[in-house]
Amino acid sequence: MTAGDAGPTTGPLPEPVRQRVLAMAAAALGAMAADEVPAPLKAVARFTPAKRVRAGGAQLGAVLESDPLFRQRVADRVRVDHPELTEALARGERPPAADPLEVAALAYLLRSPGWTDVVRAAESELERSARAAQGEAQAQTVARLQEQLAALRAQARTASDRARDDLAAARTETAALRRRVREVEAQMRRAEATAAAAEQSATTVREEARAQAAAADAEQRRLRARLGDAEAALDAARRAAREGRGAADVRLRLLLDTVLEAAQGLRRELALPPVTARPADSVGGVAP
Repeated sequence: MTAGDAGPTTGPLPEPVRQRVLAMAAAALGAMAADEVPAPLKAVARFTPAKRVRAGGAQLGAVLESDPLFRQRVADRVRVDHPELTEALARGERPPAADPLEVAALAYLLRSPGWTDVVRAAESELERSARAAQGEAQAQTVARLQEQLAALRAQARTASDRARDDLAAARTETAALRRRVREVEAQMRRAEATAAAAEQSATTVREEARAQAAAADAEQRRLRARLGDAEAALDAARRAAREGRGAADVRLRLLLDTVLEAAQGLRRELALPPVTARPADSVGGVAP
């Protein structure tokens, strides 16, 4: 081991670096022989690499810190996977184009010269990246909020314009309704006045009809009385006429009987023969 292998890191690894270290250790654990696997990791070695990190990450981290031999075996594995980067770290170089997260994880496992500085530099770079990402996210959030605010303002203006239009239309409709109400009220007043006049006229007509009916009843009673009187007078006249006609007939019959008797007496006294000639026998014929 090199001089950098003497002790653990002075503080906890940044979480992104820790996760990358655990992923490398989990991949290397699957390639180790059974006798090379530390006892605390026997059960973890049977998992898949992803599950080794998810379920056995705490055991992996603890063994990496406490077991230099296991860490060295993991470092040997990553040397094969990243030869150029591990050689640069062994020379104390930091490739500027390399991923700081990858460089810090390899430096931690290899314990290359100045590896703690590499970890701190990666941590600073991650913080700067996080701040930049946060600032960019905040800028995007601000831009999105500004867009939403502009859209809300536009919607508010549209809603306000629509509300003004609706209010104007409502006012127009209200004015029309008020005019209509006034017209209906005027019509109702005229109808009520007409109904009152009609009722008054009907009352007058009823009173006149009752007066006329009473007068007609009185006239009918008077006519009936006169008719009764006329009928009584007619009956009396008929009785008188019948009585007068009977007396005249009796006097005429007596007179006729007297004349006849006188004529017969005179005929007997004169002894007049029966008449054989007629007045027409003395009339001459008329020449044609």
